[in-house]
Amino acid sequence: MLCGMEKTVDIIGAGLAGSEAALQLAARGVKVRLYEMRPVSSTAVHHGSDCAELVCSNSLKSTKPESAAGMLKAELAALGSQLIEEAYAHRVDAGGALAVDREAFSAAVTRRVCEHPLIEYIVEEVREPSLRADATILATGPLTSDALASWISDRSGADNMAFYDAAAPIVMADSLDESVLFRQSRYEADAPGDYLNAPFSKERYDAFVDALLSADRVVKKEFETRDLFQACQPIEEIARKGRDAPRFGTCKPVGLTDPVTGRRPWAAVQLRAENADLTAYNLVGFQTNLTFPEQRRVFRMIPGLEHAEFARYGVMHRNTFICAPKLLDASLRFACASRPESPVYVAGQLAGTEGYCEAIMSGLVAALSVFAQVKGKALPAMPRSMAFGSLLAYATDEATLDYQPMHVNFGIMEPLEEHIRNKQQRYAAYARRGHDALLGYCASLRAQGLL
Repeated sequence: MLCGMEKTVDIIGAGLAGSEAALQLAARGVKVRLYEMRPVSSTAVHHGSDCAELVCSNSLKSTKPESAAGMLKAELAALGSQLIEEAYAHRVDAGGALAVDREAFSAAVTRRVCEHPLIEYIVEEVREPSLRADATILATGPLTSDALASWISDRSGADNMAFYDAAAPIVMADSLDESVLFRQSRYEADAPGDYLNAPFSKERYDAFVDALLSADRVVKKEFETRDLFQACQPIEEIARKGRDAPRFGTCKPVGLTDPVTGRRPWAAVQLRAENADLTAYNLVGFQTNLTFPEQRRVFRMIPGLEHAEFARYGVMHRNTFICAPKLLDASLRFACASRPESPVYVAGQLAGTEGYCEAIMSGLVAALSVFAQVKGKALPAMPRSMAFGSLLAYATDEATLDYQPMHVNFGIMEPLEEHIRNKQQRYAAYARRGHDALLGYCASLRAQGLL
């Protein structure tokens, strides 16, 4: 609690970052006004009006402790993330990954937000932050409204950057041919059957790639590499790099055996369950810019999907984000909005911290920063040896050039004191070091009365 201080924080955007930030501040006794423009003003990719809607994949990536994504989940749990708790509560089978029933997850987060007595949930579009708040967190995501984006641009004195992002289609389970598809999880001998796999012969794969390359697209342009966030490359853009590029990436057959032939297929498409009832499946890695009729035509060439019914077509949209290394400090404070009586912070994909769990953690960090500010405390620096600490350092380092959205990964972490050649052993060493740093960071937060 705030020891008698009455503070109000505005949070603009009720996505993953904004919802987490609101719940964290409210849990610490801070009054929150959480603004969300949907459904009054919708976007090209959102389908509902609930908080924390997942608009692309329903996967929050690996849970393996020795992975960067697994390290991040451990950090979220240790810091008391409420959204990661709901994610585990609404988990669907996905091998070693944390995938969720997206509708159940969003509904649960919405209930938490709306039922908290210190959170006022307001449906309206905010064109600029209000000076009435003691602090503001901008968590409007990659589809920030034009008006608010203009306010940010005016204050920063720099143009917003943009990249094109894409979402994969979802197909109905009862329209799939399971006599062709087979259940198996790649590399997951202890959890078989979490994915459906569509096996390609060489002939069918070649015909599919031909159709993919000639299909009509929504955005009529050849994309430059910098236009597209690498983790969300449309499948047709991957194929343009070489006919076998999908077969060595999204459609790789490694680790799979087709029970019909007893052999590894030439290529394979994996489908992941969208919900706990297994009524819909996501085409893993099949983000696309194809028109809807072309998606029906081309993706029905995938074995087992000849009669697929689409619950959602893939879409591509323009994403905006700020140049965080020039505009944010390590507390995620937006320095260009010089208003010390009512500072502005930025969290989530608007800051270029790309990824679901990354967005959740950035909301949590922004909340800790605001809470430290209103209590007059110094926020301990997050160690760079933590997964999110390394991403935070990368995103707020003025030396970071040509800034692009970034996930947590071992490539941006501080090198180990001793190089370990074996990759698995090296990643395990990163995880051990990060765990020790996490324990120390939590202790520092408790010492300051912030955790």
